[in-house]
Amino acid sequence: MESTNRAAAIGQFLASRRAKITPEHVGLPVYDAAKRRVPGLRRQEVATLAGLSVDYYTQIERGKVNNISEQVLDAIARALELDDAERSHLFDLHRSALTRPQRTRPRRTGKAVRPMVQRLLDAYTGPAFVRNARHDLVAANQLAYAFYSPLYPDPLHPEPAVPVNFVRFCFLDPRAHEFYPNWDHAADGAVNLLRTDAGRDPYDRGISDLVGELSTRSEEFRTRWAKHNVRLHYTGTKTFHHPVVGDITIGYETMPLPADPGLVLTFYSAEPATPSADAMTLLANWATTHLDPAPDRSQPHHQ
Repeated sequence: MESTNRAAAIGQFLASRRAKITPEHVGLPVYDAAKRRVPGLRRQEVATLAGLSVDYYTQIERGKVNNISEQVLDAIARALELDDAERSHLFDLHRSALTRPQRTRPRRTGKAVRPMVQRLLDAYTGPAFVRNARHDLVAANQLAYAFYSPLYPDPLHPEPAVPVNFVRFCFLDPRAHEFYPNWDHAADGAVNLLRTDAGRDPYDRGISDLVGELSTRSEEFRTRWAKHNVRLHYTGTKTFHHPVVGDITIGYETMPLPADPGLVLTFYSAEPATPSADAMTLLANWATTHLDPAPDRSQPHHQ
């Protein structure tokens, strides 16, 4: 993105957040409700809550962000009642608007991971995989390939050298509506997480190309992207309907790989002694007997 677009993204995000808050919610009087043209707070109301002048806050929403301090961003975040994900996103957008792209910076969009990371994946007994900021599945153990086999054109031969993309599958593949029983929830989460990652690295051409592709091909994606919602994705549970073993509710833990910026490691684990745990055992047996043996992944590749 150009620097002006990055600055404008701050204004778009702030406008989307104030649209969610009513004056009544924050204890402001409403004297002309019939004449209000915005669904939430007006700019002057946000400025009042943040202790800023109306002109100063208006300039911020218009992209004049060069001289904003962290204290001002904190005041705006409090006024808009931003949660942790939204606050982090605001600071990411501001930082990106002030920095220039490092065109020589290495990008981790390769077709494999370091051998140590792959050994860690293979040693884990449940599904474990690595994705990048674009949400490509970059590497996995055999059980994770079995778990996500519906994402591949040929489920019996998932090809790790050509990563599939979680967000593209969600919006462009009809099978996603069966794989995700609560598709709307999954779609919201996919878009919100992708926007969070986009805010962290606005120079990632892969992300911007993906957003452009999906915005063109999917109205469902385009509508969600326009909401500017973000989320953090560290721990929780998800429910899937796998074509081989049926419904699975599984817990997850995610963590970034500090030595590999942009890569995120995810572990899945089913609650012991539950139908989901039984389903995972069946899936592991299916993977052993039906999937190709894991290829030689001892050497990482970079693009």
